[in-house]
Amino acid sequence: MAEAAIPEQEIPPPGRRDWIALLSAILGAFMAILDIQIINSSLKDIQGALSATIEEGSWISTSYLVAEIIIIPLAAWLTTIFSPRRFAVGISTLFVIASLLCSMAWNLESMIAFRALQGLAGGALIPFAFTLILTKLPPASRPKGMAMFAITATFAPSIGPTIGGWLTENFGWEYIFYINIVPGILMASGLMYGLDKAAPRWELLRQGDYWGIATMAAGLGCLQVFLEEGHREDWFESSSMVTLAVISFISLVCFIILQLSRPNPLVNLRLLKERNFLFGSLANIGLGVGLYGTVFVLPVYLAQIQQYNALQIGQVIMWMGFPQLLIIPLVPILMKFVDARFICATGFFLFAFASFFSGSLNLDFAGDQFIAIQIFRAFGQPMVLVPMSILATAMIPPSQAGSASSLYNILRNLGGAIGIAALATILDSRAKHYYEILRENITPGNPAFSERMSALTARLGNEQSAFQMLSNQVHQQASIMAFNDAFHLIAIMLGCSMVFVLLTRAIPKPVAAKPAGDSPDSVEPAHP
Repeated sequence: MAEAAIPEQEIPPPGRRDWIALLSAILGAFMAILDIQIINSSLKDIQGALSATIEEGSWISTSYLVAEIIIIPLAAWLTTIFSPRRFAVGISTLFVIASLLCSMAWNLESMIAFRALQGLAGGALIPFAFTLILTKLPPASRPKGMAMFAITATFAPSIGPTIGGWLTENFGWEYIFYINIVPGILMASGLMYGLDKAAPRWELLRQGDYWGIATMAAGLGCLQVFLEEGHREDWFESSSMVTLAVISFISLVCFIILQLSRPNPLVNLRLLKERNFLFGSLANIGLGVGLYGTVFVLPVYLAQIQQYNALQIGQVIMWMGFPQLLIIPLVPILMKFVDARFICATGFFLFAFASFFSGSLNLDFAGDQFIAIQIFRAFGQPMVLVPMSILATAMIPPSQAGSASSLYNILRNLGGAIGIAALATILDSRAKHYYEILRENITPGNPAFSERMSALTARLGNEQSAFQMLSNQVHQQASIMAFNDAFHLIAIMLGCSMVFVLLTRAIPKPVAAKPAGDSPDSVEPAHP
């Protein structure tokens, strides 16, 4: 069935205040995503300062991610209750306060609590920025807004490790939280100026879908903990992980049933009946695997195999970040002449090609060899994010922007969480598998083994040390082969996403908008 053109008159052209509000919200989303990656490069220093073990310290990241994924579906509803201006300024202020509290944490428990608070604020900033793009910008202007939003999703993860490593090495881990203060004040001020005042709608608190909120929070929260901690706990070998998985499954099933049976759901899952939003969301899951999986696997490889420190790792990843600043502004221009589906599919192809080529690792494959690959990724990611966001939301009315934003961003986050969990398991299990295969050749009857052992024994002085060194080399080779498998999995997921994008319909041409005043009335992300 042919899609009708979207009447652009529904949203007047944005004025100066609207652009200031949009830029402030996008700055907030950028800082929220940056805070996920920036902490990872400094986690060892924070663990040492708080006298925490590696297992305990992992909760510093997990608490943020759990709070973030719980607040994302609630952001649209809370925005409607408090009004966009109150909600945006409130979460921006909370983000700054939580960042300051994190820098002053006196033990592990306080850090986990403050990081959860920071995750609540940061998680709300991401869908709020996405919603503003859908409600403040007419279809003809949305590619510009999505291009700016793309910077938050691709550039922030790319430079996070670099900034985190540099700040920690030169000033101390506290500065990875201090860095949020000035941008936080700027975004709160910009949102206060750019958004119109509106009366709160407290009556919606009485009409809240609290069973939906409870099942959603339990389901997504337990799922996030399961994915983050499952690998360390050996998945279903741990009774606590089994309990989390069961609670998550039952809660999410109940949540889906509740949302589909209510006339005014917390999150409108029926939006997935719209073809472009469905395939765009599925592609977004694969993109989450690619974005967050790459930023997870590459630093681990450089640290474990090449013995890079945090700053050196950041410098390698940076090659994926800065070229995007030049490419992202060109994508909206390209979309005026080329079908968004083909731009997006080309971006996925470049991203997948770079990931597949990354699966050709050997002992000599280090930072310099990754530069060309990172530049390929830098070209591919902006070509994916901007047109895919437009394709997915082209037929979503402004009244459903909140639900669309929640679903779209949750699925990318879940794709990243599931991808990282799967990749961590692959790195461990495949390394063991390859080690067993390679170890079969470590026998006295193998001439290559005997020759290598003789050379090492002569160099080290005793056979035991020689055998230990050879065993370590075999472990290293097995790990490299496992990293190759991990990059190949990322490439496969990105290839699937490319197919989903090609299954979407072309974006309908927007109807020309009539001129409007400088500052249109605020369009609230209405609760369905």
